[in-house]
Amino acid sequence: MRLKRYFFISNDLDDLERFEEDLENAGIVTPQIHVLTLDDTGADFHHHLHTVTDFMKRDVLHSTLICAAAGACLAVLVLLVAYFAGWTDSPAGWMPFIFLAIIVLGFVTWEGGLRGIDTPNSQFQRFERALRDGKHVFFVDIEPGQEKIVNKLAKNHPTAQSAGTAPGAPRWLVFSQHRLRRFFADTFP
Repeated sequence: MRLKRYFFISNDLDDLERFEEDLENAGIVTPQIHVLTLDDTGADFHHHLHTVTDFMKRDVLHSTLICAAAGACLAVLVLLVAYFAGWTDSPAGWMPFIFLAIIVLGFVTWEGGLRGIDTPNSQFQRFERALRDGKHVFFVDIEPGQEKIVNKLAKNHPTAQSAGTAPGAPRWLVFSQHRLRRFFADTFP
């Protein structure tokens, strides 16, 4: 099950930090809350803000998966061409073409990852202008029962303007991050 992502835009990191604290006090766990900003230095002075990692700011995973699908199609095409051209009837058989298909799949997937490193995350492209204007994007991945909490607390933070919704992260990912963080905090204080 995927969570629902609520976006807010603000130009006040202090207010966003208070918003995050209010959400956590209301029972929303830290891995559900993120702040996307180009002002990394300013965000570093707000120790309670859970900023978006550099990996999340890039489109690595999305581009890699798209190119892996394209690479798989090309690998199948290599095998089909080899079969229909009769090249597999040689003494070498299928082996060189299977290796070539694997190389094509790996290379195209790798290129997708490299392309993704250079591309902003596709989920955040709609906020590029606001980010360039010095604003910050605050987003919360919530479960269906938590919508009332977010809407109620958002009213207490007038600098945080609603910026829409989108499908959020998978529930298992968010809560496994929470459990992992809690495990290390409790085990290694």
